[in-house]
Amino acid sequence: MSTCVVRDWQGKEAGEANLELKVAKETTALDLMHRAVLRQQAHSRQGTASTLTRAEVRGGGRKPYKQKGTGRARQGSIRTPLRPGGGIIFGPKPRSYNLSMNRKERRLALRTALMARLDDVIVVKDFASSLKTPKTREITDAFGRLGIAANAKVLIILSAPSEAVVRSVRNLENVKLIAADQLNVFDLLHANSLVLGEKALAKIQEVYGND
Repeated sequence: MSTCVVRDWQGKEAGEANLELKVAKETTALDLMHRAVLRQQAHSRQGTASTLTRAEVRGGGRKPYKQKGTGRARQGSIRTPLRPGGGIIFGPKPRSYNLSMNRKERRLALRTALMARLDDVIVVKDFASSLKTPKTREITDAFGRLGIAANAKVLIILSAPSEAVVRSVRNLENVKLIAADQLNVFDLLHANSLVLGEKALAKIQEVYGND
């Protein structure tokens, strides 16, 4: 079980919270998280790149010139891959880049990644609950009170983010907001700081702590 300090919206200590998640063994943790990140990045690829082979390029049905007597190399088509405008040899075709990883491994990698970043986790009580209208300055000022550098990559994890919060952070280049039940390994490892709402911490324990 790990204990996190809970801070209020002004950055002052407001108590403690516990988080207990099952993680991978130290000998396999890095490999597990690495495979999870590779899988996530592979699944983000569209795989729609496509080129035309010599059979698919338009034209080239007629022999460009006679076989013998010209002094040139014999050619059967102007769409050969050896000529400009011809087909592509071994070019990309639509394919799936998806990698398989069973559900237990994915969830274990997620829990391991989160617990590995526990030193960078900042738990905030009632995150932006007083924010009734979108105001980006309120968010950036709160980061300053929490000791987060201005250019740091920040991942905000909330249980049920309000519309005001969503609109306040969407134009901050280095800030990403996700729901507590939609965590992913890449975002957990990519951010410099993780800001969690107190309710999000309980949601994470509920969703990911049953395995």
